[in-house]
Amino acid sequence: MRTRLLLALPAALAFGLAPPASPHDIAPDVAVQAFLKPEGQRLRLLVRTPLAALRDVVYPTRGPVYLDLARADKSLREAANLWIADEVELYEDDDRLAAPRIVAVRVSLPSDRSFGAYDDALAHVTGPPLPDDTEIYWSQAMLDVLFEYPIRAEGSRFSIHPGFARLGLRVVTALRFVPPGGGVRAFELEGDPGLVRLDPRWHQAALRFVGLGFRHILDGNDHLLFLLCLVIPFRRLRPLVLVVTAFTAAHSITLIASAFGLAPDALWFPPLVETLIAASIVYMALENVVVPRPRRRWMIAFAFGLVHGFGFSFALRQTLQFAGSHLLTSLLSFNVGVELGQLLVLGLFVPALDLLFRGVPERTGTIVLSALVAHTGWHWMMERGDRLRQFRFPWPQLSAAMLASATRWLMVAVVATGLAWLWRAMLMPAMRRRRAVWGLHRTPQLEERARIDSARAEEAE
Repeated sequence: MRTRLLLALPAALAFGLAPPASPHDIAPDVAVQAFLKPEGQRLRLLVRTPLAALRDVVYPTRGPVYLDLARADKSLREAANLWIADEVELYEDDDRLAAPRIVAVRVSLPSDRSFGAYDDALAHVTGPPLPDDTEIYWSQAMLDVLFEYPIRAEGSRFSIHPGFARLGLRVVTALRFVPPGGGVRAFELEGDPGLVRLDPRWHQAALRFVGLGFRHILDGNDHLLFLLCLVIPFRRLRPLVLVVTAFTAAHSITLIASAFGLAPDALWFPPLVETLIAASIVYMALENVVVPRPRRRWMIAFAFGLVHGFGFSFALRQTLQFAGSHLLTSLLSFNVGVELGQLLVLGLFVPALDLLFRGVPERTGTIVLSALVAHTGWHWMMERGDRLRQFRFPWPQLSAAMLASATRWLMVAVVATGLAWLWRAMLMPAMRRRRAVWGLHRTPQLEERARIDSARAEEAE
Protein backbone atom coordinates (compact mmCIF):
# COMPACT_ATOMS: atom_id res chain seq x y z
CA MET A 1 0.00 0.00 0.00
CA ARG A 2 2.88 2.40 0.88
CA THR A 3 4.54 1.68 -2.48
CA ARG A 4 1.32 2.40 -4.34
CA LEU A 5 0.90 5.72 -2.54
CA LEU A 6 4.45 6.74 -3.43
CA LEU A 7 3.86 5.85 -7.06
CA ALA A 8 0.54 7.74 -7.17
CA LEU A 9 1.95 10.90 -5.57
CA PRO A 10 3.74 12.24 -8.71
CA ALA A 11 0.62 11.67 -10.80
CA ALA A 12 -1.51 13.54 -8.28
CA LEU A 13 0.94 16.43 -8.20
CA ALA A 14 1.04 16.55 -11.98
CA PHE A 15 -2.77 16.65 -12.08
CA GLY A 16 -2.91 19.44 -9.53
CA LEU A 17 -0.34 21.51 -11.42
CA ALA A 18 -1.98 20.99 -14.82
CA PRO A 19 -3.23 24.00 -16.80
CA PRO A 20 -6.72 25.20 -15.75
CA ALA A 21 -8.28 24.48 -19.13
CA SER A 22 -7.97 21.83 -21.79
CA PRO A 23 -9.76 21.16 -25.09
CA HIS A 24 -12.06 18.70 -23.28
CA ASP A 25 -13.11 20.77 -20.23
CA ILE A 26 -16.72 22.00 -20.07
CA ALA A 27 -16.85 25.69 -19.25
CA PRO A 28 -19.10 26.55 -16.28
CA ASP A 29 -20.45 29.88 -17.60
CA VAL A 30 -20.45 30.89 -21.25
CA ALA A 31 -21.62 34.21 -22.70
CA VAL A 32 -22.36 34.26 -26.43
CA GLN A 33 -22.93 37.48 -28.36
CA ALA A 34 -24.62 37.45 -31.75
CA PHE A 35 -26.00 39.83 -34.39
CA LEU A 36 -28.44 38.84 -37.12
CA LYS A 37 -29.17 41.15 -40.05
CA PRO A 38 -30.84 40.48 -43.43
CA GLU A 39 -29.31 42.43 -46.29
CA GLY A 40 -30.65 41.94 -49.80
CA GLN A 41 -30.32 38.27 -50.75
CA ARG A 42 -28.17 37.31 -47.76
CA LEU A 43 -28.57 36.97 -44.03
CA ARG A 44 -25.51 37.84 -41.97
CA LEU A 45 -24.87 36.18 -38.61
CA LEU A 46 -22.08 37.53 -36.42
CA VAL A 47 -21.13 35.40 -33.42
CA ARG A 48 -18.61 35.87 -30.62
CA THR A 49 -17.94 33.04 -28.19
CA PRO A 50 -15.08 32.06 -25.86
CA LEU A 51 -12.64 29.80 -27.64
CA ALA A 52 -12.34 27.62 -24.53
CA ALA A 53 -16.04 26.66 -24.90
CA LEU A 54 -15.38 25.13 -28.35
CA ARG A 55 -14.03 21.78 -27.21
CA ASP A 56 -12.64 18.70 -28.99
CA VAL A 57 -10.61 20.83 -31.38
CA VAL A 58 -6.80 20.91 -31.29
CA TYR A 59 -5.59 24.51 -31.49
CA PRO A 60 -1.94 25.07 -32.46
CA THR A 61 0.10 26.62 -29.67
CA ARG A 62 3.59 27.98 -29.22
CA GLY A 63 5.66 28.67 -26.14
CA PRO A 64 3.83 27.80 -22.90
CA VAL A 65 0.18 27.74 -24.10
CA TYR A 66 0.04 30.75 -26.41
CA LEU A 67 -2.24 30.40 -29.43
CA ASP A 68 -0.22 30.21 -32.64
CA LEU A 69 -2.22 32.69 -34.72
CA ALA A 70 -0.22 32.01 -37.89
CA ARG A 71 -1.39 28.37 -37.99
CA ALA A 72 -4.78 28.68 -36.28
CA ASP A 73 -7.09 29.50 -39.22
CA LYS A 74 -7.92 25.86 -40.08
CA SER A 75 -8.73 24.87 -36.51
CA LEU A 76 -10.77 28.05 -35.97
CA ARG A 77 -12.92 27.29 -39.02
CA GLU A 78 -13.32 23.71 -37.83
CA ALA A 79 -14.51 24.92 -34.43
CA ALA A 80 -16.89 27.44 -36.05
CA ASN A 81 -18.45 24.69 -38.20
CA LEU A 82 -18.66 22.13 -35.40
CA TRP A 83 -19.98 24.29 -32.56
CA ILE A 84 -21.79 27.18 -34.25
CA ALA A 85 -22.88 26.47 -37.82
CA ASP A 86 -24.05 22.93 -37.03
CA GLU A 87 -25.87 24.04 -33.86
CA VAL A 88 -27.74 27.08 -35.19
CA GLU A 89 -30.97 26.61 -37.15
CA LEU A 90 -32.29 29.59 -39.11
CA TYR A 91 -35.68 29.80 -40.80
CA GLU A 92 -37.14 32.12 -43.41
CA ASP A 93 -40.96 32.07 -43.32
CA ASP A 94 -40.82 28.64 -41.59
CA ASP A 95 -38.44 27.23 -44.24
CA ARG A 96 -35.07 26.20 -42.87
CA LEU A 97 -32.14 27.91 -44.53
CA ALA A 98 -29.29 26.03 -46.14
CA ALA A 99 -25.90 25.63 -44.49
CA PRO A 100 -24.05 28.95 -44.16
CA ARG A 101 -20.79 30.08 -45.65
CA ILE A 102 -18.03 31.14 -43.31
CA VAL A 103 -16.92 34.55 -44.56
CA ALA A 104 -14.38 35.40 -41.90
CA VAL A 105 -12.98 34.12 -38.61
CA ARG A 106 -10.61 35.87 -36.29
CA VAL A 107 -9.34 35.76 -32.72
CA SER A 108 -9.99 38.69 -30.41
CA LEU A 109 -8.67 39.73 -27.05
CA PRO A 110 -11.02 39.43 -24.04
CA SER A 111 -10.83 43.21 -23.61
CA ASP A 112 -12.20 43.92 -27.11
CA ARG A 113 -15.51 45.87 -27.10
CA SER A 114 -16.36 45.90 -30.79
CA PHE A 115 -19.51 43.77 -30.34
CA GLY A 116 -21.37 46.68 -28.80
CA ALA A 117 -22.95 47.56 -32.16
CA TYR A 118 -23.50 45.70 -35.43
CA ASP A 119 -21.42 48.00 -37.64
CA ASP A 120 -18.49 47.91 -35.23
CA ALA A 121 -18.65 44.13 -34.96
CA LEU A 122 -18.80 43.68 -38.75
CA ALA A 123 -15.85 46.01 -39.30
CA HIS A 124 -13.88 44.22 -36.59
CA VAL A 125 -14.49 40.68 -37.92
CA THR A 126 -13.73 41.58 -41.53
CA GLY A 127 -10.81 43.84 -40.60
CA PRO A 128 -7.13 42.96 -40.16
CA PRO A 129 -6.48 40.10 -37.70
CA LEU A 130 -4.26 40.23 -34.64
CA PRO A 131 -0.52 40.19 -35.34
CA ASP A 132 0.96 36.70 -35.44
CA ASP A 133 3.29 37.48 -32.54
CA THR A 134 0.44 38.38 -30.18
CA GLU A 135 0.85 36.47 -26.92
CA ILE A 136 -2.61 35.26 -25.89
CA TYR A 137 -3.50 32.09 -24.07
CA TRP A 138 -5.80 29.96 -26.19
CA SER A 139 -8.14 29.42 -23.22
CA GLN A 140 -8.61 33.20 -22.86
CA ALA A 141 -9.15 34.06 -26.53
CA MET A 142 -12.48 35.00 -28.11
CA LEU A 143 -13.55 33.61 -31.48
CA ASP A 144 -15.44 35.96 -33.83
CA VAL A 145 -17.16 34.47 -36.88
CA LEU A 146 -19.16 35.94 -39.75
CA PHE A 147 -21.64 33.61 -41.48
CA GLU A 148 -23.76 34.32 -44.54
CA TYR A 149 -27.00 32.51 -45.43
CA PRO A 150 -28.73 32.80 -48.81
CA ILE A 151 -32.30 34.14 -48.46
CA ARG A 152 -35.15 35.07 -50.80
CA ALA A 153 -35.84 38.58 -49.48
CA GLU A 154 -34.70 40.71 -46.60
CA GLY A 155 -38.32 41.50 -45.66
CA SER A 156 -39.14 37.88 -44.82
CA ARG A 157 -39.95 36.77 -41.28
CA PHE A 158 -37.00 35.02 -39.67
CA SER A 159 -36.70 32.59 -36.79
CA ILE A 160 -33.69 31.13 -35.04
CA HIS A 161 -32.97 28.15 -32.84
CA PRO A 162 -29.61 28.86 -31.17
CA GLY A 163 -28.35 25.49 -29.96
CA PHE A 164 -25.53 26.82 -27.81
CA ALA A 165 -26.55 24.95 -24.66
CA ARG A 166 -23.75 22.40 -25.13
CA LEU A 167 -21.05 25.04 -24.89
CA GLY A 168 -21.14 25.17 -21.08
CA LEU A 169 -23.01 24.32 -17.92
CA ARG A 170 -24.82 27.66 -18.09
CA VAL A 171 -25.03 29.49 -21.41
CA VAL A 172 -26.49 32.95 -21.94
CA THR A 173 -26.91 34.22 -25.50
CA ALA A 174 -27.27 37.95 -26.14
CA LEU A 175 -28.87 38.09 -29.59
CA ARG A 176 -29.64 41.34 -31.41
CA PHE A 177 -31.77 41.29 -34.54
CA VAL A 178 -31.33 44.24 -36.90
CA PRO A 179 -34.37 44.35 -39.25
CA PRO A 180 -34.21 46.15 -42.60
CA GLY A 181 -36.37 49.02 -41.39
CA GLY A 182 -33.89 49.98 -38.69
CA GLY A 183 -33.92 49.60 -34.95
CA VAL A 184 -32.60 46.69 -32.91
CA ARG A 185 -34.55 43.95 -31.14
CA ALA A 186 -32.56 42.50 -28.27
CA PHE A 187 -33.01 38.99 -26.86
CA GLU A 188 -31.40 37.41 -23.81
CA LEU A 189 -31.69 33.63 -24.09
CA GLU A 190 -30.64 31.08 -21.48
CA GLY A 191 -29.66 27.55 -22.37
CA ASP A 192 -31.70 26.13 -25.24
CA PRO A 193 -34.70 28.46 -25.72
CA GLY A 194 -36.15 26.50 -28.61
CA LEU A 195 -37.40 28.26 -31.72
CA VAL A 196 -37.35 32.05 -31.31
CA ARG A 197 -39.44 34.03 -33.78
CA LEU A 198 -37.64 37.31 -34.31
CA ASP A 199 -40.66 39.06 -35.82
CA PRO A 200 -43.70 36.97 -34.84
CA ARG A 201 -47.16 37.44 -36.28
CA TRP A 202 -49.86 38.44 -33.84
CA HIS A 203 -51.38 34.95 -33.63
CA GLN A 204 -47.96 33.38 -33.03
CA ALA A 205 -47.25 35.78 -30.19
CA ALA A 206 -50.75 35.26 -28.79
CA LEU A 207 -50.43 31.47 -28.81
CA ARG A 208 -47.04 31.61 -27.09
CA PHE A 209 -48.26 33.91 -24.32
CA VAL A 210 -51.46 31.95 -23.73
CA GLY A 211 -49.26 28.96 -22.99
CA LEU A 212 -46.99 31.04 -20.76
CA GLY A 213 -49.93 32.32 -18.71
CA PHE A 214 -51.44 28.85 -18.39
CA ARG A 215 -48.16 27.35 -17.16
CA HIS A 216 -47.45 30.26 -14.82
CA ILE A 217 -50.67 29.90 -12.85
CA LEU A 218 -50.03 26.16 -12.44
CA ASP A 219 -46.43 26.70 -11.31
CA GLY A 220 -47.18 29.50 -8.83
CA ASN A 221 -47.83 28.00 -5.40
CA ASP A 222 -48.83 31.34 -3.90
CA HIS A 223 -51.46 31.97 -6.60
CA LEU A 224 -52.82 28.45 -6.17
CA LEU A 225 -53.19 28.89 -2.40
CA PHE A 226 -54.93 32.22 -2.95
CA LEU A 227 -57.41 30.56 -5.31
CA LEU A 228 -57.96 27.82 -2.76
CA CYS A 229 -58.85 30.44 -0.14
CA LEU A 230 -61.34 31.94 -2.57
CA VAL A 231 -62.98 28.60 -3.30
CA ILE A 232 -63.33 27.14 0.22
CA PRO A 233 -66.44 29.12 1.28
CA PHE A 234 -67.89 29.46 -2.26
CA ARG A 235 -68.31 26.35 -4.35
CA ARG A 236 -71.28 27.36 -6.45
CA LEU A 237 -70.88 28.62 -9.98
CA ARG A 238 -72.30 32.13 -9.75
CA PRO A 239 -70.39 33.35 -6.67
CA LEU A 240 -67.22 31.82 -8.09
CA VAL A 241 -67.67 33.53 -11.46
CA LEU A 242 -68.11 36.89 -9.74
CA VAL A 243 -65.05 36.49 -7.50
CA VAL A 244 -62.72 35.08 -10.15
CA THR A 245 -63.76 37.68 -12.72
CA ALA A 246 -63.03 40.48 -10.25
CA PHE A 247 -59.62 38.95 -9.50
CA THR A 248 -58.82 38.62 -13.22
CA ALA A 249 -59.89 42.17 -14.05
CA ALA A 250 -57.74 43.56 -11.24
CA HIS A 251 -54.54 41.72 -12.06
CA SER A 252 -55.03 42.58 -15.75
CA ILE A 253 -54.95 46.30 -14.89
CA THR A 254 -51.68 46.22 -12.96
CA LEU A 255 -50.08 43.71 -15.32
CA ILE A 256 -50.67 45.95 -18.35
CA ALA A 257 -49.67 49.06 -16.41
CA SER A 258 -46.43 47.43 -15.29
CA ALA A 259 -45.61 46.21 -18.81
CA PHE A 260 -45.92 49.78 -20.11
CA GLY A 261 -43.44 51.07 -17.53
CA LEU A 262 -45.86 52.46 -14.93
CA ALA A 263 -44.59 50.28 -12.06
CA PRO A 264 -41.74 51.38 -9.76
CA ASP A 265 -38.36 50.06 -10.89
CA ALA A 266 -36.73 50.19 -7.43
CA LEU A 267 -35.02 47.08 -6.10
CA TRP A 268 -37.33 46.94 -3.08
CA PHE A 269 -40.51 46.74 -5.16
CA PRO A 270 -40.45 42.99 -6.08
CA PRO A 271 -39.84 41.90 -2.44
CA LEU A 272 -42.65 44.22 -1.35
CA VAL A 273 -45.08 42.69 -3.84
CA GLU A 274 -44.09 39.14 -2.88
CA THR A 275 -44.65 39.99 0.80
CA LEU A 276 -48.06 41.48 0.05
CA ILE A 277 -49.05 38.40 -1.94
CA ALA A 278 -48.22 36.20 1.06
CA ALA A 279 -50.16 38.64 3.29
CA SER A 280 -53.18 38.33 0.99
CA ILE A 281 -53.15 34.55 1.48
CA VAL A 282 -53.00 34.97 5.27
CA TYR A 283 -55.86 37.46 5.25
CA MET A 284 -58.14 35.37 3.06
CA ALA A 285 -57.47 32.23 5.10
CA LEU A 286 -58.14 34.01 8.42
CA GLU A 287 -61.33 35.50 7.03
CA ASN A 288 -62.51 32.00 6.15
CA VAL A 289 -61.82 30.94 9.76
CA VAL A 290 -63.53 33.92 11.43
CA VAL A 291 -66.42 34.63 9.06
CA PRO A 292 -68.66 31.65 8.18
CA ARG A 293 -70.08 33.26 5.04
CA PRO A 294 -67.88 36.13 3.82
CA ARG A 295 -69.80 38.85 2.03
CA ARG A 296 -68.53 41.05 -0.78
CA ARG A 297 -65.65 38.66 -1.36
CA TRP A 298 -65.37 39.98 -4.91
CA MET A 299 -64.21 43.36 -3.59
CA ILE A 300 -61.41 41.75 -1.57
CA ALA A 301 -60.47 39.62 -4.58
CA PHE A 302 -60.32 42.75 -6.73
CA ALA A 303 -58.08 44.59 -4.25
CA PHE A 304 -55.66 41.70 -3.88
CA GLY A 305 -55.78 41.04 -7.61
CA LEU A 306 -54.09 44.40 -8.15
CA VAL A 307 -51.16 43.13 -6.08
CA HIS A 308 -51.02 39.76 -7.81
CA GLY A 309 -50.88 41.52 -11.17
CA PHE A 310 -47.48 42.92 -10.26
CA GLY A 311 -46.37 39.41 -9.39
CA PHE A 312 -47.43 38.25 -12.84
CA SER A 313 -45.49 41.13 -14.40
CA PHE A 314 -42.25 39.93 -12.76
CA ALA A 315 -42.66 36.58 -14.49
CA LEU A 316 -43.23 38.36 -17.82
CA ARG A 317 -40.15 40.57 -17.77
CA GLN A 318 -37.91 38.04 -19.47
CA THR A 319 -40.57 36.76 -21.86
CA LEU A 320 -41.87 40.06 -23.25
CA GLN A 321 -38.86 40.00 -25.57
CA PHE A 322 -40.74 37.36 -27.59
CA ALA A 323 -43.74 39.63 -28.15
CA GLY A 324 -42.18 41.47 -31.07
CA SER A 325 -44.36 44.43 -31.99
CA HIS A 326 -47.47 42.88 -30.42
CA LEU A 327 -47.04 43.93 -26.80
CA LEU A 328 -50.70 44.53 -25.95
CA THR A 329 -51.81 41.37 -27.76
CA SER A 330 -49.25 39.35 -25.84
CA LEU A 331 -50.34 40.81 -22.50
CA LEU A 332 -54.00 40.08 -23.16
CA SER A 333 -53.11 36.58 -24.33
CA PHE A 334 -51.12 36.01 -21.14
CA ASN A 335 -54.22 36.99 -19.16
CA VAL A 336 -56.29 34.56 -21.20
CA GLY A 337 -53.82 31.81 -20.35
CA VAL A 338 -53.97 32.75 -16.66
CA GLU A 339 -57.76 32.66 -16.78
CA LEU A 340 -57.77 29.24 -18.43
CA GLY A 341 -55.36 27.99 -15.77
CA GLN A 342 -57.60 29.38 -13.04
CA LEU A 343 -60.64 27.66 -14.51
CA LEU A 344 -58.75 24.38 -14.59
CA VAL A 345 -57.65 24.81 -10.97
CA LEU A 346 -61.18 25.70 -9.87
CA GLY A 347 -62.51 22.71 -11.77
CA LEU A 348 -60.21 20.51 -9.66
CA PHE A 349 -60.62 22.30 -6.33
CA VAL A 350 -64.42 22.37 -6.23
CA PRO A 351 -65.02 18.60 -6.65
CA ALA A 352 -62.14 17.84 -4.28
CA LEU A 353 -63.62 20.09 -1.58
CA ASP A 354 -67.10 18.64 -2.09
CA LEU A 355 -65.67 15.16 -1.66
CA LEU A 356 -63.76 16.23 1.47
CA PHE A 357 -66.77 17.86 3.11
CA ARG A 358 -68.91 14.77 2.65
CA GLY A 359 -67.06 13.06 5.47
CA VAL A 360 -66.23 16.14 7.53
CA PRO A 361 -68.59 18.90 8.75
CA GLU A 362 -68.20 21.77 6.35
CA ARG A 363 -67.50 24.41 8.98
CA THR A 364 -64.91 22.23 10.69
CA GLY A 365 -63.23 21.36 7.42
CA THR A 366 -63.20 25.03 6.38
CA ILE A 367 -61.49 26.08 9.63
CA VAL A 368 -58.88 23.31 9.56
CA LEU A 369 -58.04 23.74 5.87
CA SER A 370 -57.91 27.54 6.09
CA ALA A 371 -55.70 27.35 9.19
CA LEU A 372 -53.20 25.17 7.31
CA VAL A 373 -53.17 27.64 4.43
CA ALA A 374 -52.75 30.56 6.84
CA HIS A 375 -49.81 28.79 8.49
CA THR A 376 -48.06 28.33 5.14
CA GLY A 377 -48.78 31.91 4.06
CA TRP A 378 -47.51 33.24 7.40
CA HIS A 379 -44.15 31.53 6.94
CA TRP A 380 -43.89 32.92 3.40
CA MET A 381 -44.77 36.39 4.66
CA MET A 382 -42.10 36.26 7.38
CA GLU A 383 -39.39 35.01 4.99
CA ARG A 384 -40.20 37.61 2.34
CA GLY A 385 -40.55 40.30 4.99
CA ASP A 386 -37.01 39.55 6.17
CA ARG A 387 -35.72 40.16 2.66
CA LEU A 388 -37.78 43.33 2.40
CA ARG A 389 -36.33 44.72 5.65
CA GLN A 390 -32.86 44.64 4.13
CA PHE A 391 -33.78 47.59 1.93
CA ARG A 392 -33.78 51.19 3.06
CA PHE A 393 -36.72 53.34 1.99
CA PRO A 394 -35.70 56.99 1.62
CA TRP A 395 -38.40 59.62 1.49
CA PRO A 396 -39.28 60.41 -2.13
CA GLN A 397 -38.05 63.72 -3.45
CA LEU A 398 -40.67 66.03 -4.86
CA SER A 399 -39.85 66.35 -8.54
CA ALA A 400 -41.53 66.49 -11.92
CA ALA A 401 -40.81 62.81 -12.56
CA MET A 402 -42.33 61.83 -9.21
CA LEU A 403 -45.43 63.91 -9.86
CA ALA A 404 -45.79 62.40 -13.34
CA SER A 405 -45.54 58.88 -11.91
CA ALA A 406 -48.09 59.70 -9.20
CA THR A 407 -50.45 61.11 -11.85
CA ARG A 408 -50.18 57.95 -13.95
CA TRP A 409 -50.97 55.73 -10.98
CA LEU A 410 -53.86 58.00 -10.02
CA MET A 411 -55.26 57.41 -13.50
CA VAL A 412 -54.85 53.65 -13.02
CA ALA A 413 -56.68 53.89 -9.68
CA VAL A 414 -59.52 55.84 -11.32
CA VAL A 415 -59.85 53.19 -14.03
CA ALA A 416 -59.88 50.41 -11.42
CA THR A 417 -62.53 52.23 -9.37
CA GLY A 418 -64.61 52.80 -12.49
CA LEU A 419 -64.54 49.13 -13.40
CA ALA A 420 -65.56 48.19 -9.86
CA TRP A 421 -68.44 50.69 -9.96
CA LEU A 422 -69.51 49.41 -13.37
CA TRP A 423 -69.63 45.88 -12.05
CA ARG A 424 -71.50 46.92 -8.93
CA ALA A 425 -74.01 49.28 -10.53
CA MET A 426 -74.85 47.54 -13.77
CA LEU A 427 -73.67 43.95 -14.07
CA MET A 428 -74.68 42.65 -10.65
CA PRO A 429 -78.29 43.96 -10.89
CA ALA A 430 -78.52 42.41 -14.35
CA MET A 431 -77.47 39.04 -12.90
CA ARG A 432 -80.05 39.36 -10.13
CA ARG A 433 -82.77 40.22 -12.66
CA ARG A 434 -81.82 37.16 -14.69
CA ARG A 435 -81.99 34.96 -11.61
CA ALA A 436 -85.42 36.38 -10.80
CA VAL A 437 -86.66 35.70 -14.33
CA TRP A 438 -85.37 32.15 -14.23
CA GLY A 439 -87.14 31.60 -10.93
CA LEU A 440 -84.02 30.70 -8.95
CA HIS A 441 -84.70 31.01 -5.18
CA ARG A 442 -87.73 33.21 -5.87
CA THR A 443 -88.87 34.88 -2.66
CA PRO A 444 -90.72 38.11 -1.97
CA GLN A 445 -87.56 39.67 -0.57
CA LEU A 446 -85.56 38.70 -3.66
CA GLU A 447 -88.25 40.03 -5.98
CA GLU A 448 -88.29 43.33 -4.14
CA ARG A 449 -84.49 43.55 -4.26
CA ALA A 450 -84.52 42.73 -7.99
CA ARG A 451 -87.11 45.45 -8.59
CA ILE A 452 -85.01 48.02 -6.71
CA ASP A 453 -81.82 46.97 -8.54
CA SER A 454 -83.61 47.17 -11.87
CA ALA A 455 -84.79 50.69 -11.10
CA ARG A 456 -81.29 51.75 -10.05
CA ALA A 457 -79.80 50.25 -13.20
CA GLU A 458 -82.27 52.10 -15.37
CA GLU A 459 -81.42 55.36 -13.60
CA ALA A 460 -77.68 54.68 -14.07
CA GLU A 461 -78.21 53.99 -17.77
